[in-house]
Amino acid sequence: MPCERKPMRYGHSEGHTEVCFDDTGRFIVTCGNDGDVRIWESLDDDDPKFITVGEKAYSLALKNGKLVTASSNNTVQIHTFPDGDPDGILTRFTTNATHVAFNSIGSRVAAGSSDFMVKVVEVSDSSQQKTLRGHEAPVLSVTFDPKDDFLASASCDGSVVVWNIEEQTQVISWPLLQKSNDVTNAKSLCRLAWQPGMGKFLAVPVETKVHLYERGSWDHVSTLSDDLSTAIFSTAFGIMTKDCMLKKEAASGTSHFWLDWDVSSILKMNTFSLKGGLLSYQLHVSAYIAHEWRHHLKLLHLFFCFFHSDTGSLKLGQDKLGDDDNDAGSSVAPAAAPVVPLRPVYEGPVPTPPQKAFQPGSTPAHLTHRFMMWNSVGIVRGYNDEQDNAIDVEFHDTAVHHAMHLTNSLGHTVADLSQEAVLLACPSTEELASKLQCLHFSSWDTNKEWMVDLPKGEDVRALCLGQGWAAVATSTLMIRLFSIGGVQRELFSLPGPVVCMAGHGEQLLVVYHRATGFDGEQALGVQLLQLSRKRRQLISGEPLPLSQKSYLSWLGFTAQGTPCYVDSDGVVRMLNRSLGNTWTPVCNTRETCKSKSDHYWVVGVHENPQQLRCIPCKGSRYPPTLPRPAVAILPFKLPLCQTTTEKGQMEEQFWRSVLFHDHYSFLSSSGYEIDEDAQNQSQKEQQELLMKMFALSCKLEREFRCVELAEMMTQNVVTLAIRYASRSRRMALAQRLSEIALEKSNQMQEEEQEEQEEEPEYSSTRRTSSGQPRVTNILDNMTSSKKSAQLSSSGGKPSKSPILKPLAPKPKTKVPSQNLKLVFKQGSISRFLCAFRPKTGFQLWLEENRKSILANNPDLEETDVIKEAMGRFRTLSAEERLEMSVLTRKINRALSNGRAIEVP
Repeated sequence: MPCERKPMRYGHSEGHTEVCFDDTGRFIVTCGNDGDVRIWESLDDDDPKFITVGEKAYSLALKNGKLVTASSNNTVQIHTFPDGDPDGILTRFTTNATHVAFNSIGSRVAAGSSDFMVKVVEVSDSSQQKTLRGHEAPVLSVTFDPKDDFLASASCDGSVVVWNIEEQTQVISWPLLQKSNDVTNAKSLCRLAWQPGMGKFLAVPVETKVHLYERGSWDHVSTLSDDLSTAIFSTAFGIMTKDCMLKKEAASGTSHFWLDWDVSSILKMNTFSLKGGLLSYQLHVSAYIAHEWRHHLKLLHLFFCFFHSDTGSLKLGQDKLGDDDNDAGSSVAPAAAPVVPLRPVYEGPVPTPPQKAFQPGSTPAHLTHRFMMWNSVGIVRGYNDEQDNAIDVEFHDTAVHHAMHLTNSLGHTVADLSQEAVLLACPSTEELASKLQCLHFSSWDTNKEWMVDLPKGEDVRALCLGQGWAAVATSTLMIRLFSIGGVQRELFSLPGPVVCMAGHGEQLLVVYHRATGFDGEQALGVQLLQLSRKRRQLISGEPLPLSQKSYLSWLGFTAQGTPCYVDSDGVVRMLNRSLGNTWTPVCNTRETCKSKSDHYWVVGVHENPQQLRCIPCKGSRYPPTLPRPAVAILPFKLPLCQTTTEKGQMEEQFWRSVLFHDHYSFLSSSGYEIDEDAQNQSQKEQQELLMKMFALSCKLEREFRCVELAEMMTQNVVTLAIRYASRSRRMALAQRLSEIALEKSNQMQEEEQEEQEEEPEYSSTRRTSSGQPRVTNILDNMTSSKKSAQLSSSGGKPSKSPILKPLAPKPKTKVPSQNLKLVFKQGSISRFLCAFRPKTGFQLWLEENRKSILANNPDLEETDVIKEAMGRFRTLSAEERLEMSVLTRKINRALSNGRAIEVP
């Protein structure tokens, strides 16, 4: 039956227009470049209902009384239909949403965006989302497999990808399309279509032809053409025959055309797009089709849209269109179709597409306004639009340098910022090499800029700045080091493609692909190098732990110089140097998100005070440049068990304090100045927490646990624990704690003797003003020298953090050569010659009784003498021990004052 074509009429303003029927066939729904969605009861409707969804509306879809739209305000909105009442926002992107589609039953919506991402959202619960990543340019179109297993998408990067929805992985990718930088510049929107029913074939418009790919094997099985001279715009499946019934120009002066196939007098128009804002429909009879279509729901997609103007017949290549539903009315297979042998299907692990190299603290490069860098020093913004192509540099602390405005004539895409310089890099072109440009604003001479051309065929992939140096990772798996003044230094090769880099002080942190990941996992390796005079590798090629099926999203250092990173699941991990350079999770930003589509964009990490500085992103992963986003502070929390209980809370606080103050030990051992007051405060905090946990364990009658906690205490705190146990009438516990205190005292003395013998380059024993060494243990061995200076915070406000300044080797504190003579008139000790150091009661007792012990056992070694003395000392009565303790305190006070005393 021939088609009846009604005259065109105005639909929307000039620009992209899209149209579809509702489920009943009663309404025609359109959207356009004016940002409106219009609901027409017929083509003759002169007063359609309209809904404004944004500045521009790019796509719409209808199913089960729900209308979803993709608009220029970066959202996918949902409305009731046909009332048009707002029903919320399904999801958000960082830039324009470009296309939306329902699955076959209307339970899910797929949406593509110009930020390269595809999201699959549950209509009943928009927090249930899956994000498909892998495209390298804006997404053109998305479409669900009828069985809801796969989703196909096309992108401006030239690829058509089939995704496994549940695993969020790529099944196959075909490089079929002409590349473009934006949807508006694409030669075709490439509207894809699955064969209705079982989804045996996927139709892909490729230039002037339509390619058919077989489900499962993903082989190219057929090509459809019609002697076209321009690109095909969209595809859909015809049901009954393969005869081209109508091919007509859309509007005078436009270049969009379509083909319709005979469908035994039944026609349903699904999504249909054309430019120019004009609507045209070819219907047999409007009332007839609206009535008949409701009784033929299997006839879903029945037209092709083409960029062509001539009439002609459809040419079919090798045809494998089978009967999916065993229904002669749904599709027809040619009688002479060749038999294709079945091929085995690989069912093993699927390789994971490796994530691309990125610059931590930056937003995607395709955005016209973007952050090229946001760190604790300042912000670098890039602008690339019709008005301007420039770079703005802003410092949190204006005392570092004033703001800068740079013309981006070279097209720089990567940047880093430190207190010494701005480092920029651009990719290579056919004519020009990839360039590295440094603005060394801290230079004392007048030449504050230098530039380096990389060798031909080598592009910058990542870069970073440290104290006095710069590093660049390139496409040839090379890392090149430069001085801050432009002198080329060392270079070395990476085992795999770089993912990102970060620098701080003398430390260089590099993450790269060490292998191919499978089943959604990234296989990343990490290297940590120290670029001081004694160059060495701190971490060499160790695997970088990530959350399951996540990727790396941020890499850097804390303000105090500890490496840390964040993955796409929001888990923040920090290097634990005291536990063999392992990575400890210290925060999960997802726990504070109100919706699954919300994220936090990390800009800085501080250990003292404990602050994670980040920007809340509603419905997206990246913040907009304008207005300037506000920085939020998130707390750290170790994922220990049962943190809702009092015991779990104190354990979490203690180990977090230990981890977050471990940098004092690292910096002190490396010869850096640190904040002495902050170190003392952290040690006091840890010992107080241990005492609280000790008291709680006593209350719960967990004496063995009390002893375990005492092992981590300092000697002074163990003394407090002994008093607490005695007052609690736990004499057995008090006795064991006394033994621990004695062992700690002996251990401290041995360590001090070893330090004197070794004479280390940097003294790690801090003495009081009186010369008395402070008692230390495994939690109390972090040393310091002076207070730190200030660094500006990542949020623009100054905060205290150390400036790393190497010190000259510290001379060993001299012990006074003169000995002090002490005379005692009472007690068992008659005379004691003492060096200038404090003594314990046991040490005094040992010196007095050493001769008697050796008299009975002349062959004993020194260690055996101490063991024998400890055994005898434990047998002393409580009164004798108390007397010894009082005497010891008096002696130590006298020694600290540098004078001899006489005890009455």
